[in-house]
Amino acid sequence: MSSPESGTPKPIKAVPLRHPWRWVSAAVVLVLTFLFVWGAATNPAYGWDTYGRYLFDTRFGTAAFYTIALTLLSMILAVILGVLLSVMRMSSNPVLKSVAWVYLWIFRGTPVYVQLLFWGLIFTIYRQVQFGIPFTDIQFIRFDDTMVLYSAFWLAVVGLAMNEAAYMAEIVRAGISSVPEGQAEASTALGMSWGQTMRRTVLPQAMRVIIPPTGNEFISMLKTTSLVVAIPFSGELYGQARDISGVNFQPIPLLMVAATWYLVITSVLMVGQHYLEKRFSRGATRQLTAKQLRALADADGLTPSGLAAAEAGGTPGQKSGGTA
Repeated sequence: MSSPESGTPKPIKAVPLRHPWRWVSAAVVLVLTFLFVWGAATNPAYGWDTYGRYLFDTRFGTAAFYTIALTLLSMILAVILGVLLSVMRMSSNPVLKSVAWVYLWIFRGTPVYVQLLFWGLIFTIYRQVQFGIPFTDIQFIRFDDTMVLYSAFWLAVVGLAMNEAAYMAEIVRAGISSVPEGQAEASTALGMSWGQTMRRTVLPQAMRVIIPPTGNEFISMLKTTSLVVAIPFSGELYGQARDISGVNFQPIPLLMVAATWYLVITSVLMVGQHYLEKRFSRGATRQLTAKQLRALADADGLTPSGLAAAEAGGTPGQKSGGTA
């Protein structure tokens, strides 16, 4: 509607849409949360005094270090082996492709706990190891008792890495396959070698697809380290909580201590994953930032203030009450 005297439209009186049930549901959730927290705080079964006594115990600090070390070393080996397996899967060589497929079939088809049990018994299965020329007496390396090589920590690293490599291979393969073939063809036309094409063209674009699931797998690996008790290795968080609770017979507060440490480390990893994804997703969206909008305005001859005036309905050179 417009006024006949001025000919200018009347301002619109906008009424915000009300959501009464949203406030009702929020109130119900808050009440239920309060009741749960109050019940847990007053429940003696949680053993809050024991929880507070062991939360910053040096044994759990050492266990957190071993947990992070297991996660980091296992993921490094898993990524290296996963890249190799993905290249084998995508190879035109049928032997390499078949070997990679069998590896993925075995390690993705069996539980990780069962695999770790086998790794814990590997030196019992192979008590003697010989490296030489088959069917001859020529031997290069011989171990009459392989138990001297036993190390629960490194067996845990290898067991976790070999299981995770099967999943990383599929993640890397999916990332590489997401890049259009024309990108590689254009790089080849420019004279780039295969390695240069992968390093400069394919992998930077594939990282947008690879990083999110890899970050999820890294966080999942942190929690999977609790299964290395199957080897057995009890130096990580869950193993430490289980050993201490076996002495004082208070498993609930000690499990909560381990869960708190897991939550803290996972939260830090989630923040790092967020910024890493943001770093590799640059250019993947058409949404312009404020800085980019200002650059476009300057390129068009408009200052930021002029751009704001233009968006408000005026012109860059127009002043109230007249024209420049």
